[in-house]
Amino acid sequence: MPENRYWRLDDHPHGNDFAAAFSLQHEPIPEPGPGQVLIQNSWLSMDAGTRMWITPRTDGYQPPLPLGSKMVGLCLGHVVASRDPNFTEGDLVRCFGQWADYALVDPALSGLVKVDPSVADIREHFGTLGLNALTAWAGLVDVAHVKPEENVLVSAAAGATGSLACQIARNLGCTVIGIAGGPEKCGYLTEELGVARAIDYKHDDVEKALSEVPGGINAYFDNVGGPMLDAALPNMAHYGRIAICGLVATYDSDTPTPGPARFDQILMRRLTITGFFLPDFLDRAANYLPTLREWLDSGKLVMRFDETRGLENTLSAYAGMLTGRNIGKVIVDVRG
Repeated sequence: MPENRYWRLDDHPHGNDFAAAFSLQHEPIPEPGPGQVLIQNSWLSMDAGTRMWITPRTDGYQPPLPLGSKMVGLCLGHVVASRDPNFTEGDLVRCFGQWADYALVDPALSGLVKVDPSVADIREHFGTLGLNALTAWAGLVDVAHVKPEENVLVSAAAGATGSLACQIARNLGCTVIGIAGGPEKCGYLTEELGVARAIDYKHDDVEKALSEVPGGINAYFDNVGGPMLDAALPNMAHYGRIAICGLVATYDSDTPTPGPARFDQILMRRLTITGFFLPDFLDRAANYLPTLREWLDSGKLVMRFDETRGLENTLSAYAGMLTGRNIGKVIVDVRG
């Protein structure tokens, strides 16, 4: 009988030791119950935000994943069986399903959506047409309210969301400064993505480099928090806006971390800081996608994929994403 392999969360991981916290399990391929849909996954998306789900913290934006559960993440694949009239066999879909060969989901709870199979590279539904792109757009346009000719700073700028935020800000006429780790990533930002200046946090004095931005930083798209936020605060322009997208510097902690050391600059520079969560903006996603698709088709928006082959190698891809080994979007190809 065909089997379904899936990753089970057995314990809360310590740091990035995921092998001690997860195990690869086997079961018969599940059958959908009333209202459910079964998807044969093609790719899994590795996303930093899921790191918070596997801690015991209960003060996040959603409850922690119970121990003994199948690991959940963003999936892209085809419907193989459906008991929901809105989805039929063969549909190309994206949802929050399981890290598995086959994901069994409730459409409403998993955010199951059909996606366009005519896109030349369907992985772009994890890239320029995916949730990272929608997040970048929401953070820049709806939260930070960026304007042409403003200075826009992006942290984790060579990652999936950061690289898209850099390009969207550039396409909107902004001057973009990106923070990334290492010469290869910084070269990617300036040579391929059109970033005006790249700051290497591994070798540069970030706060000093930001102090050299003429006029200060008008808008900051923050994926990191921690020391990057501290470096940015005293170098913001007056009435600057900060969109907090992620706090990857603190995701591996089981306890809350202290706030910014330069908190006083929020008052001194009259800053607006807003944390945002993409589901709060999904009702507007249909408005973002036509422009994103136009930029994709014209070459003004690109995504580099860091692809790992095999469900059994998922933990390595996940750890690499969280430790910054990648450029662009980390995905796992789980096709046979």
